[in-house]
Amino acid sequence: MANIAVLGHGVVGSGVLEVLTSHAASIAKRAKEEIHVKYILDLKEFPGLPYSDRFTKDFNVILNDPEVQIVVEVMGGLHPAYDFVKACLENGKSVVTSNKELVAQKGAELLAIAQANNLNFLFEASVGGGIPIIRPISQCLAANDVTEIAGILNGTTNFILTKMIREQMNFEDALKLAQQLGYAERNPSADVEGLDACRKICILASLAFGTHVYPDSVYTEGITKITLQDVDFADVWGGVIKLIGSVKKLENGQVHIMVCPMFVHRGSQLASVDDVFNGIMVRGDATGDVVFYGKGAGKLPTASAVVADVIDCVKHFKARKYLFWEDAKPNYVADFGSMETSAFVRVSAKDSDTALNTAADVFGKITPLLAKRPVQGEAGFTVENLTEKELSDKLAALEARGVKVEGRIRISDY
Repeated sequence: MANIAVLGHGVVGSGVLEVLTSHAASIAKRAKEEIHVKYILDLKEFPGLPYSDRFTKDFNVILNDPEVQIVVEVMGGLHPAYDFVKACLENGKSVVTSNKELVAQKGAELLAIAQANNLNFLFEASVGGGIPIIRPISQCLAANDVTEIAGILNGTTNFILTKMIREQMNFEDALKLAQQLGYAERNPSADVEGLDACRKICILASLAFGTHVYPDSVYTEGITKITLQDVDFADVWGGVIKLIGSVKKLENGQVHIMVCPMFVHRGSQLASVDDVFNGIMVRGDATGDVVFYGKGAGKLPTASAVVADVIDCVKHFKARKYLFWEDAKPNYVADFGSMETSAFVRVSAKDSDTALNTAADVFGKITPLLAKRPVQGEAGFTVENLTEKELSDKLAALEARGVKVEGRIRISDY
């Protein structure tokens, strides 16, 4: 029998208990032994549950029990999750987590502690929820040199953008609907400002390329400034707007990494990923593009991924799974200003002709887009093959000549 403890009995934690309870026999068969939840840590009371007698409010009870071999951390946030996970690894207990913030901020350190103690630190659920992605990158695609990863990594923002595209709902109304349906938190900033997607692309980049990327080194832009006019221009251009997290390995060993809204062409597999679904494209030298698709969050999909990691831990008590990356290196993340980009720009002036003529003068070459529902004085155009710095400089030059930049959205080549 393998004894485990679960830290947290929220949405994911209760889902983990539900999966372990309802699928106990099949899980034991796959793990080759019974998995027993000995403790559940939570400050709240949960009477009337089949496992109510296993709750504790004292983490040290779990830490100091030698029978507990695996600890499942589903509390979320950095503290006290980081302190608890670190203590468990230092005290001989493998850890499974769904906590993307923890892995993105502390992954290199915790993996090093796990390696030093011949333990496992597994986190399949931290990126794709129920979508398998960590295991495929580390195992199934191990024969490839992964060169690029890009994806729709946040279901909340994808739901909002889908409503804007399909139903012409403005951002504020689509966000309100997402909150009513339980897809967005009361404070949605982690989703709509791109922070959640940033943490996930950091984890994927760290895993794929072997060096930790911290979220504060990633250019991150959310969807709060996207308007229905932008959606209209994207349609005219031939695509849709998606919030994309992307990382690319450069020939010099650095990486370009960013999170931002992008025009995605209708022919792309990512363009058809709608509602709360996620899609992650992994580009390998042998496989080409491989896309992973599914619900990126939710109680039972996420719990399923957590329990799969628990089974993996049980099967590898004496044979540590190789999952590791080094800590960050100086200048590993290339300067954002050097990144080459193509972009859509929406501008306004006293009239659209003035806006476009001035833009053509500043950029040299632009491709105007004709909106289906024109707004007086506004115009939209695309530009190609500029560095981010060149683009910013030219947009500043436009402003200096009296043309207001209303919006800027990168153009994807995925």
